[in-house]
Amino acid sequence: MNTKMRILIAEDESITRQLLESTLTQWGYEVIVTRNGTDALEVLQKEDRPMLAILDWFMPGMDGIKIIRNIREKEETKPLYIIVLSMMTLKEGVIDALREGADDYITKPFHEEELRARLLVGVRIVEKMEKLYNKKIELKCG
Repeated sequence: MNTKMRILIAEDESITRQLLESTLTQWGYEVIVTRNGTDALEVLQKEDRPMLAILDWFMPGMDGIKIIRNIREKEETKPLYIIVLSMMTLKEGVIDALREGADDYITKPFHEEELRARLLVGVRIVEKMEKLYNKKIELKCG
């Protein structure tokens, strides 16, 4: 991709939110920050939404899993890679998040290099999905 990858951070806890924002900014990502699930869903429903999102599981307004359900129920137009961030370390929590439509899962407190690696996977997948999406549009129009 030619432009800087945009990432939505939806996190109500201020220390984690600030740490994520500063870390991702240092790595060269453009960051959009929300503090609750309602605002996060609003951002993800826009036409120019980021293609990567890090969603806290438990947030005011709407939790991360409800956001995922809402987004995945609708027909996708552009790729969206979602990482759930949670203090829940039980395997059942990871499994539930992935079953609901999350693409990945990371526990709090996050390890920077693990987060970086998981974001790189997300970027690779989103870039491939975007190429397929653009090819589909090209074939429909051509």
